[in-house]
Amino acid sequence: MKKIKRKRPKKKSETPAEDAALWVAVKKTVAPMLGRDLPPNQTGAKPPAPVRPITQSRPRPDVIHMAPLPELSHGDQPGLDKSTAKRLRRGKVKIEARLDLHGMTQAEARPALVDFLDRAWYAGKREVLVITGKGTRADGRIGVLREAVPRWLNDGENRSRITAFTHAAAKDGGEGALYVRLKKRHII
Repeated sequence: MKKIKRKRPKKKSETPAEDAALWVAVKKTVAPMLGRDLPPNQTGAKPPAPVRPITQSRPRPDVIHMAPLPELSHGDQPGLDKSTAKRLRRGKVKIEARLDLHGMTQAEARPALVDFLDRAWYAGKREVLVITGKGTRADGRIGVLREAVPRWLNDGENRSRITAFTHAAAKDGGEGALYVRLKKRHII
């Protein structure tokens, strides 16, 4: 099929006298920028008033103030849809990285957890396993790391990278381990 070329209507051309009149009208509506070396004012218009420095700090428009993220717990996964939360609880996820904190003190375990989550998130991993150990004591108290790790997951930068976490399935450690779902890393 043959394409039909349409002719564009020609723009109305102005005469040099109309151009000059328009330019004079536009020049009257603008003022030179401060601090620029411009030719002397030939129109007779007053120069603009000097700009006063701002004394009060204003919020920066490029900074977005976000509401704090909700605290996560084992059964509550506000950042997940139902089917993903169900798969996570049942252990039907592909574990992409593991961290075993057995035998570590709190002083050793916390930096190890932060570093592990940081590296996993930057690598684009989504589901990771953090093994704390059950740490059940004779008097019925649970282990220090098993109690501390969920708090650490809700702290600062860790929380901003985590969508949800829950106890692992029995095959992956049960209550002595946590499945952690990391947020997608958005590359800017």
